[in-house]
Amino acid sequence: MKNFIQHGHYLTVPAPAGGAVTGEGLLSGNIFGVVAYSAGPGEVLELAVNGVYALPKATTAVLTVGAQVAWDNTAKNINVPGTGRYPVGVATEDAGNGSTSVNVRLDGVGTTAA
Repeated sequence: MKNFIQHGHYLTVPAPAGGAVTGEGLLSGNIFGVVAYSAGPGEVLELAVNGVYALPKATTAVLTVGAQVAWDNTAKNINVPGTGRYPVGVATEDAGNGSTSVNVRLDGVGTTAA
């Protein structure tokens, strides 16, 4: 197909001011993904926008399998959906109060803050 560009599991974006570290969640415009490799400020990096990833979680958030989750771009963690948070996928495991991470299946679609 002559107009095919890529599969879209990874998207290329510039690293933000301060750079980005492999494995961390990153919001670039309305694209959320997990940083594939570290990059300095303004350097090109790839974001994984599909798949299941272990991400930091707000310790007070209580999530169950299949619960919708959102990225808190201020705290840089997964939380329950709410004002100012960006919906990014669903939890693939239970993660209760006190746990610091949760496995998340990323939706791979553009997001905006609630």
